[in-house]
Amino acid sequence: MNRLLTFWAGQASHHAGQVDTLFLGLAVLAVLLSAPVFILITWFAVKYRRGKPADRTHAVNRNVWLEVSWAAIPFLATVAFYLWSTGLFIDLYQPPAEALAINAVGKQWMWKFQHPGGQAEINELHVPAGQAVVVTLASQDVIHSLFVPALRLKQDVVPGRYTRLWFRADAAGSYALVCAQFCGTDHAVMGGQLVVQTPADYARWLAAAGTDGSLAAQGAVLFRQMGCSGCHGAASTVHAPPLEGLYGRPVPLANGQVVTADDQYLRDSILLPQAQVAAGYPAIMPTYQNVLGEEDVLKLVAYIKSLANAQPGGGHE
Repeated sequence: MNRLLTFWAGQASHHAGQVDTLFLGLAVLAVLLSAPVFILITWFAVKYRRGKPADRTHAVNRNVWLEVSWAAIPFLATVAFYLWSTGLFIDLYQPPAEALAINAVGKQWMWKFQHPGGQAEINELHVPAGQAVVVTLASQDVIHSLFVPALRLKQDVVPGRYTRLWFRADAAGSYALVCAQFCGTDHAVMGGQLVVQTPADYARWLAAAGTDGSLAAQGAVLFRQMGCSGCHGAASTVHAPPLEGLYGRPVPLANGQVVTADDQYLRDSILLPQAQVAAGYPAIMPTYQNVLGEEDVLKLVAYIKSLANAQPGGGHE
């Protein structure tokens, strides 16, 4: 079914055109490499069939260059395709720094998207045409897979970890998005639409969409509601790591390791605080694993990321 969707979806990005060209090139290469084999099998079967008068003596022919060429040419062709496909694959994991950051949570059986400005939508994702978009994906329950056939992109969404998908849609319009991983009884209805708009239309959509503040602002409210400021606030008497300037910095751990405070580290620190205890701090952080959903965790992560340029000890509410 996913292959049929890809075949009929059209192309909504430059990447989609590159993938189609690669696929057609591989198909042509497969035909060129396999057709001579089947042609020769048929020819030999007819020429040397039983009862057919034919010279069956083994003529000596030691054409070294011919023998080398029929091994070297297919090898070099496949290496070229390997390098070509590897370049496309590596590009999928290097989103531009200026990419629009959107969060997505997959759950049985819907997709929930969160925009930086706080706008939220279910089973529909609005993006501006011509702008790079990076989607951080999380699962609330089981393994899902976000698949947009028109973009030729698919990314698994695994419980307990963040995955990312980035794209630059060039053609305005609506395109199907589906879950490409069987995730339960109603897996077949877990889908929606990617709506690509002109930058002006997207700006109008953002303005018209209801919001309770930016994602970081919602995270700040949640930060206070959950009592996080009682330990991580500047005036707190509890010895807890400061969050200002934390994101993107190296963090020494109690076990001697050093990790980077990225999105995954922040998530794990909230839901699995005993897994990576910061050096010099007591292991007193409670877990919020059964308290907060993935959407709330993403809001808290957005808030902590907003403090990246703040000075430690500067304080926050």
